[in-house]
Amino acid sequence: MSSFFTKEQNRLVYRYDAEKLWIEGWGENSLRVRSTKLATIPGSSGEAGGLDRGNIDDWALLPQVPCPVEITIGENGGSIRNGRIEARISKIGQIQVYNARGELLLNEYLRSRLDIKDRTYSSLELEAREFRPIIGGDYEIAVRFESVSPDERIYGMGQYQQPYLNLKGSDLELAHRNSQASVPFMISSLGYGFLWNNPAVGRVCFGKNLTTWEARSSKKIDYWITAGDTPAEIEEAYSKATGTVPMMPDYATGFWQCKLRYQTQEELLAVAREYKKRGLPISVIVVDFFHWPYQGEWKFDPVYWPDPDAMIAELTKMNIELMVSVWPTVDRRSENWQEMLERGLLIRTERGYRIGMDFQGNTIHFDATNPEARSYVWEKAKKNYYDKGVRIFWLDEAEPEYTVYDFDNYRYYLGPDIQIGNVYPLMYAKTFFDGMKEAGQDRILNLLRCAWAGSQRYGALVWSGDIHSTFESLRNQLAAGLNMGIAGIPWWTTDIGGFFGGEVTDPRFHELFIRWFQWGCFCPVMRLHGYRDPIKPQYGTTGGATCRSGADNEVWSYTEEVYEICKKYLFLREKLRPYVADQMRAAHERGTPVMRPLFYDFPGDKKSWDTEDQFMFGPNYLVAPILYEGAREREVYLPSGQKWTDAWTGESFEGGGSLRVNAPLERIPVFSRDGTKFG
Repeated sequence: MSSFFTKEQNRLVYRYDAEKLWIEGWGENSLRVRSTKLATIPGSSGEAGGLDRGNIDDWALLPQVPCPVEITIGENGGSIRNGRIEARISKIGQIQVYNARGELLLNEYLRSRLDIKDRTYSSLELEAREFRPIIGGDYEIAVRFESVSPDERIYGMGQYQQPYLNLKGSDLELAHRNSQASVPFMISSLGYGFLWNNPAVGRVCFGKNLTTWEARSSKKIDYWITAGDTPAEIEEAYSKATGTVPMMPDYATGFWQCKLRYQTQEELLAVAREYKKRGLPISVIVVDFFHWPYQGEWKFDPVYWPDPDAMIAELTKMNIELMVSVWPTVDRRSENWQEMLERGLLIRTERGYRIGMDFQGNTIHFDATNPEARSYVWEKAKKNYYDKGVRIFWLDEAEPEYTVYDFDNYRYYLGPDIQIGNVYPLMYAKTFFDGMKEAGQDRILNLLRCAWAGSQRYGALVWSGDIHSTFESLRNQLAAGLNMGIAGIPWWTTDIGGFFGGEVTDPRFHELFIRWFQWGCFCPVMRLHGYRDPIKPQYGTTGGATCRSGADNEVWSYTEEVYEICKKYLFLREKLRPYVADQMRAAHERGTPVMRPLFYDFPGDKKSWDTEDQFMFGPNYLVAPILYEGAREREVYLPSGQKWTDAWTGESFEGGGSLRVNAPLERIPVFSRDGTKFG
């Protein structure tokens, strides 16, 4: 028996020099690996529970029922098997992970002189698990895995502004920025899922030779891995480990109207009335930012929003839900600044003057990692919004956004930004989720601009941030939405038309707007938003009125041709709402992405893994959006083993091949598996 290994309850434990390593079952067919060179592994009290139970050391993971694992310890190493996954660790510390068929899934990259007999002699002296000490602090860490197969494909990881669905070969920053959400869960085409359970700022490189995970400051290595025969099996195992979304409210499956920004109560009501007058479907309308006097005053400015109770009552009669924007920033001039400062409810800076953003005032964010700060902000929002009837919030700036992304300059209640900062959007979502749940609300949904692993269980609907109004940006959003779904965030949306740069009288923007609107009809949430040109003159001189508004952005704000096409898709979305609700139930019960790559439904079809510009909207609809300016046709691949129906013409096709499809300006190519025809 090797002296390096012991069995402790459900864990295989390895010790060498200062390192302590645990491998244990964590859900069916899944293992959790933790390692540290501190005196004890953080969370070693054994009281699992994640953030829901107050144990931050479990981060994204939920408590798990102990698994019936098989642990073997021999002369040259140890192993642990949990269902269809097995980890083996040699006496020099190298971990290898296998599936039930004995196929190698992960192989740590270790080059060491530790044991010549085992042919591990190498002059490189590279550790698989590297702990680089930070003088006076913890560790900069890295974990390296050899590439098992040059043909491996990798998906998930959240939202990055690039057009690649397959992330093999990508170098990704593990940090949040406006329009970038790092959600560090990936699915491999080799049949495993991997969660980097560490909220530190870092990076991952999915190289041709190595995959390297890095954290700039951390106390431990912590990752979770599961094996499965299909992407759906892997996704569902991950959802059991980290949680699923609540059941989506019925209204949220319809159309959402938004712009930057309605400046007065009467302007917003006039838009809502016009939708009803025209007989157009609308489910949600939005009061965007700077409806408040100052940032950090979570309330309506009475100058421009004199009677929110009456406004909400009228919207309710029209069967329209009101969503209200909330920012986490607190202006030094706000009525809450001094109290929040004195009580330690604000993010701190390590050096310099305490400012996080300088947009419309010098501000710093409330510290969402502090439970007292979460309670404080929720009580303000409850009094001024929730008690008036607001049941859905737009939790903007959720990264949080900084004017300068100096991650090493901010410190939270839970620790330095570079060590725990990626958990901020999750805690921001938790602020409102916990408050709304305590108030008795069941189906909780809030819109955020960012997420981390586990955000889904706090009702986070993520949108893709302040993106440009271009076809290139549109292509990026398709990859972002599909990878967010694979990363466990099934509630996802985007600003239809993009956010920056859309000129309301420009025919080229009209084409982009139409193509984006068509695609939005087949996104999990269909939401119109944008900062349109030309900018409107400033209305008012006090409080939030200093933030100007963009041009009109309703479906009738463009040409008659644009309006008629938008109407067509508004009513199509309305027709699809029962189907969308079914997909939301699957997301709630199993973690199934609402929009997903073709391989999710057709894993045995090799071409489905190669197709990156189409997707499945639920199990029935194959959608092939038009992603290039001027395109009026495109090639569509129909997966094999299935008969497909063109949802516009009713024409049937056998799967297993590609065809050229007409796509006039008013049509997005859609094919159904059940013979559905739209017209």
